[in-house]
Amino acid sequence: MNPLLSIKNLKTYFYLRKGVVRAVDGISFDVERGEMVGIVGESGSGKSVMALSILRIVFPPGKIIAGEIWFNGKNLVKAPGEEIHRIRGKKIAMIFQNPRTCLNPIMPVGEQIAKVCLLHRGGKKKEAATRALEMLDLVQVADPERVFSSYPHQLSGGMCQRIMIAMALICEPLLIIADEPTTGVDVTIEKQILNLMRQLLGKRTGMSQMMISHDMGVIANTCHRVVVMYSGKIMEIGPVKEVYKEPLHPYTRRLIHSIPRIDLEEKPLTIGGELPDPMSPPQGCRFSPRCLEALTVCTEESPSLIRMGSGRFVACYLFGEHHS
Repeated sequence: MNPLLSIKNLKTYFYLRKGVVRAVDGISFDVERGEMVGIVGESGSGKSVMALSILRIVFPPGKIIAGEIWFNGKNLVKAPGEEIHRIRGKKIAMIFQNPRTCLNPIMPVGEQIAKVCLLHRGGKKKEAATRALEMLDLVQVADPERVFSSYPHQLSGGMCQRIMIAMALICEPLLIIADEPTTGVDVTIEKQILNLMRQLLGKRTGMSQMMISHDMGVIANTCHRVVVMYSGKIMEIGPVKEVYKEPLHPYTRRLIHSIPRIDLEEKPLTIGGELPDPMSPPQGCRFSPRCLEALTVCTEESPSLIRMGSGRFVACYLFGEHHS
């Protein structure tokens, strides 16, 4: 069976007066049906731009300049605007960070959920409202009727995020993209939301999720596979448990070792240095200026993503055919 989503050599650039920002610069990976894939990397790695590219909501000065985005058998890069409009929200739904900025402050949240249903599935308002209440119950809202009539400012940040999840689910999409869904909530609420996302994946047979985060710990506790991004490139791909146990790329190792752990006495390691200027990235491997293991070739040529066993890929000259 073909993957639900297959991204091939995607490049999304932003053309500014000062120069060209290569936000996403030739990435390729798949998302299988029923799978939860984590996209991890520091802020500025290109994770969110990649997600917006899938939804075709990159606007000037941004532009998809190359590559293919195959979703359920259709190339979204080539699809006409009308078709993308039908897919967006109905077949692919996105949960944005900072939900308060995404919700209409002067409309009850229940009406906003129902409006999504009416827009993409039609029907009567009463049916949509009933469906919205069902969604609120599904995302474990304690008092759906009260919350349905509430405005965003009357709800907590964690509750607003549950509203966003309900809006994403109401049309039963094939793919949900969650962009930093726990930003701005405390640790307890974060755990509840992540548990909810996992439970929903189990209840919705065939639905896939893409979880975007800068936190390797969040990805490790949530997803099946992980895609590690850095400065618009993919550094490593693999099953979460394997990557977490034995990371291959030096950047992945630094990400994992930077996670604070209460069972260890030593302080977490910092990656050191800063992300490169996206307008003038370094020649060769983008991570080479910060890498403690960089070889001469790392500063001269950009490594390709090579297979390292079942389901594992790495873009690093320390491994495989690069090292021979």
